Amino acid sequence: MSAASHDQVVIFDTTLRDGEQSPGASMTLEEKLQVAEILDTMGVDIIEAGFPIASNGDFEAVCEIAKRSKNAVIAGLARAIPADIDRAGEAVKHANRGRIHTFVSTSPIHLRHQMNKSEEEVLDIIKATVTQARNLIDDVEWSAMDATRTPIDYLCRCVEAAIEAGATTINLPDTVGYAVPHEYREMFEQIRGTVPNADKAVFSVHCHDDLGLAVANSLAGVAGGARQIECTINGLGERAGNAALEEVVMALRTRNDVMPYDSKVDPVYLTRASKLVSAVSSFPVQYNKAIVGKNAFAHESGIHQDGMLKNAETYEIMRPEDVGVRATSLVMGKHSGRHAFKDKLAELGYQLGDNALQEAFRRFKELADRKKNVYDEDIEALVEDEIAIQGENVKVIALTVIAGTGGPQKAILTMDINGTHETREATGDGPVDATFNAIKSIWPHEATLQLYQVNAVTEGTDAQAEVSVRLEDGGKIATGKGADTDTLVASARAYVAALNKLALRSQRVVNVEDAIAS
Repeated sequence: MSAASHDQVVIFDTTLRDGEQSPGASMTLEEKLQVAEILDTMGVDIIEAGFPIASNGDFEAVCEIAKRSKNAVIAGLARAIPADIDRAGEAVKHANRGRIHTFVSTSPIHLRHQMNKSEEEVLDIIKATVTQARNLIDDVEWSAMDATRTPIDYLCRCVEAAIEAGATTINLPDTVGYAVPHEYREMFEQIRGTVPNADKAVFSVHCHDDLGLAVANSLAGVAGGARQIECTINGLGERAGNAALEEVVMALRTRNDVMPYDSKVDPVYLTRASKLVSAVSSFPVQYNKAIVGKNAFAHESGIHQDGMLKNAETYEIMRPEDVGVRATSLVMGKHSGRHAFKDKLAELGYQLGDNALQEAFRRFKELADRKKNVYDEDIEALVEDEIAIQGENVKVIALTVIAGTGGPQKAILTMDINGTHETREATGDGPVDATFNAIKSIWPHEATLQLYQVNAVTEGTDAQAEVSVRLEDGGKIATGKGADTDTLVASARAYVAALNKLALRSQRVVNVEDAIAS
């Protein structure tokens, strides 16, 4: 990729690589493809699709994303090891535009305790591995891991060597979230002013949020001359996470008066992308999260409400519709018709077939009878649940649970298995355990439960519960989601959704060797 223009900032999304490294945030191939598709659609310049050497699954995901990408550059991460670089090259060769992103530690503490290498040895490694990557592909990014704790003179030597070996992008990450904004800006200014061949590469920022400064540091790096920002949806990432893509994009857009830089990202997709990543990673978004949090455009204080009624700009520096949030929520109820419901779905970004629409409308009517107020979030949860159910061979039909202090708890469950109804009764240590045991008695399996998570979609005791279930069976992992005002019904649907995914996956095992050869 050629150097970006002086006012254009390249957005490099690493949700599928760095974000997925968050403990418990692993995604399936199908989920990664969903995330990659919305990133590509919203205008992200570069998608770091994974770490191909890490596993066959990661390699397969990078290959598939590379094949399907329409606009974005697809990057694969590689350590400064020849086998890693070859594997990354194999994976990204399927893309219209591919990139190998290779890295090595440069700080004294990493060299001494992690790598056991001298500075000169690391310089030789940089020259050899960047050269190897450049011989495979024209677009090579090199990263100095723990750059912000590396002496500036040695960092300059490393950067010069990487560019001389063929690196087209130089990433100087704040790997442990240690820097403060003015230091980070000065580092870029000093290196770009010192390294003789610095003008031959795009400089990049990659900041972690250990001190809550990831976005601030990223923007400071841009002020210092960087023209690529590495970030993730919802700030997902190791430890305290990465710079949040939605915050970076909207900061540049909202304060363009003091940060005269542009990105290609269409912000109207930000909320949708946030919800998707939250769903597939099972990491809920905090209510007061900037840009995409549930309360980001909510006002409860009387003074704030008074100002909003007079002029929205009194307390909102962005329009909610700019980031894909509807300004009005309470517009649907039990008297709403099918046409209004279909229009609402279109407004929320959903297009359903006739059968799915009919079933979703039926469930909406049932929900409206049980729930006083139906919010956009309720409809989204309902529709996402219905979309998942449409693709299932096995479905939950009816559930009755008897629970209380007397125990043991009992569940009576009816399921549809390819058109045949089966009913079983089971007990368990609590109503959820009894429900899952009833499912297992109808659909015997060896899958183990890795995650069970419940979130309320809206406020109130009549709120829909959105349940996430992650199952593992023979090394295969699947996540299912379910939504209902009854938490146990939502739990059963989520568990069955995960089982359906595992069954589908076992029927079409991908031959990774074929992917390598193609």
